[in-house]
Amino acid sequence: MAALLGNALRAGRFARAGVRLFTTNNVATPKITTHWSVVPRDQDARWKDVDMERVSDEVDVCIVGAGPAGLSAAIRLKQLAQQQDKELRVLVLEKAVEVGLHTLSGACLEPHALDELIPDWKDRGAPLHTPVTEDKFYFLTEKYGIPVPILPGLPMHNTGNYVVRLGNFVRWLGEQAEELEVEVYPGCPVTEVLYHEDGSVKGVATSDVGIGKDGAPKDSFERGMEFHSKVVIFAEGCHGHLAKQLYKQLDLRQSCEPQTYAIGLKELWEIDPAKHRPGRVEHTVGWPLNRHTYGGSFVYHLGEGEPLIAVGYVIGLDYSNPYISPFKEFQRWKHHPSVRPTFEGGKRIAYGARALNEGGYQSIPQLAFPGGCLIGCSPGFMNVPKIKGTHNAMKSGMICAEAIFDKLTDENLQSETQGVFVDDYEQRMRDSWVWKEIYSVRNVRPSFHSPLGLYGTLMYTGVFYYLFRGKEPWTFSHGGADYKRLKPASECTPIEYPKPDNKISFDLLSSVALSGTNHEGDQPAHLTLMSDEVPVNQNLGIYDGPEQRFCPAGVYEYVPMEDGKTMRLQINAQNCVHCKTCDIKDPSQNINWVTPEAGGGPAYNGM
Repeated sequence: MAALLGNALRAGRFARAGVRLFTTNNVATPKITTHWSVVPRDQDARWKDVDMERVSDEVDVCIVGAGPAGLSAAIRLKQLAQQQDKELRVLVLEKAVEVGLHTLSGACLEPHALDELIPDWKDRGAPLHTPVTEDKFYFLTEKYGIPVPILPGLPMHNTGNYVVRLGNFVRWLGEQAEELEVEVYPGCPVTEVLYHEDGSVKGVATSDVGIGKDGAPKDSFERGMEFHSKVVIFAEGCHGHLAKQLYKQLDLRQSCEPQTYAIGLKELWEIDPAKHRPGRVEHTVGWPLNRHTYGGSFVYHLGEGEPLIAVGYVIGLDYSNPYISPFKEFQRWKHHPSVRPTFEGGKRIAYGARALNEGGYQSIPQLAFPGGCLIGCSPGFMNVPKIKGTHNAMKSGMICAEAIFDKLTDENLQSETQGVFVDDYEQRMRDSWVWKEIYSVRNVRPSFHSPLGLYGTLMYTGVFYYLFRGKEPWTFSHGGADYKRLKPASECTPIEYPKPDNKISFDLLSSVALSGTNHEGDQPAHLTLMSDEVPVNQNLGIYDGPEQRFCPAGVYEYVPMEDGKTMRLQINAQNCVHCKTCDIKDPSQNINWVTPEAGGGPAYNGM
């Protein structure tokens, strides 16, 4: 294990990565994707004599992902084991080199699940320093901000909640887990799901290290490690790449709608102390988006000594205009006359982005299967009108842990499969307050898909949700996957965005620099293409290259070839902040995000 962690740390050295190229069919096309998930190594002569054996280890429960859900599950498992004097080995694998380093959220935390999991969290020093003191909500026109009252009972009412830096909270959860003797291993990205011969999940395998950019083994090549487990809990967060594999392999989405998503962009600012109001929570909808584009902003005033605010913009990925740039919409929003004064005289100190689930009740897949379970934002328990999911993610992890513990400690356990099927986990979720909550708001987000757009959603929330609390006898459909909603460029109007002033608004590359993201340069790019021919011929030809606009990190660029007549796709994989937006919104579904070598990704400090 020590060698594995050492490899992970070595792999996290600062990268000087190159790029991958693509050209049109009438020009010589260099190979783009060299990752083994697309180019099998058993068909590559360079791998012929390489030892591919992996070291393995046995655990009772293996958890993939050290976020709120995964760590809550680990803590609850060990709490139960201690209470009932049982031996239970619980292991957590996390791709970031430090717990919390890849975590990004608003965040305004509802403490319901935390109260249940660790009732004495205040005495234990949980970093919840800022109770919400006031709620502000505005509808923005181009020049004005119209206040909207937040009545008790509406989703945006935040009395009793806390403004937090979620990365710091997750780091604290990791410390609580380790105190209970949970084995937490950061810097260990998981790349594969392993299966028994009967098709049940057997365990997982961590990433190999020492593979060159061309896909060939380097002298430093070392195989990843296998962890075999009675049950694997998948807690990867939104749009996890292992969960994607499970959905296809085990057909877990056969009885639900496609998941829908948004992209959330966030900055951390130090502002003029005279403008700082610790505990204030502000949200806006409206300008600069039109009524047919779902989205809005948040400004959370932190009370941690320094005059810090967490500010961000969320845009639904079901938008139709390929010329929309979520990043530039965020920068433009900061110049609104009612918003700009907050930032004047301030300094931006951090930036990041992450996709988030918006499908809710209609999009929840099958949660349990032989050998494994899905928890947290991987299946998607976010309450969209609340813009909160951490409490539900934590509770799902706790419920899953209780179901697993009861199953594994049952002296009369007789499993029909080699991997244990925790068949009552899903029913326990359906009986919980999480299910009641997400069911009650199930129609709010899809109500946006009416001719009224945003106005329809505001009216539905203010009338039907407020009066009936989800008891209406109908359930709206989301209407399909987000990538299918993008229209051809010929049917849309290009958007002219204002240039950044470098005081309140900024360019993309200087923003990415504040994320701390880094990847080893000499490795196959983790942004893989299923077909090298698609980007220029389809995405650029039909949609005018939307990936160069929806990516919040400048990963994708279409640039001229040397002949000046044709274009090629340039993929700056080292810029990737692991938001997963490209995998979600790509209209051709040709991009497949996979985990990079250990150590790669953003370095968020309490985001």
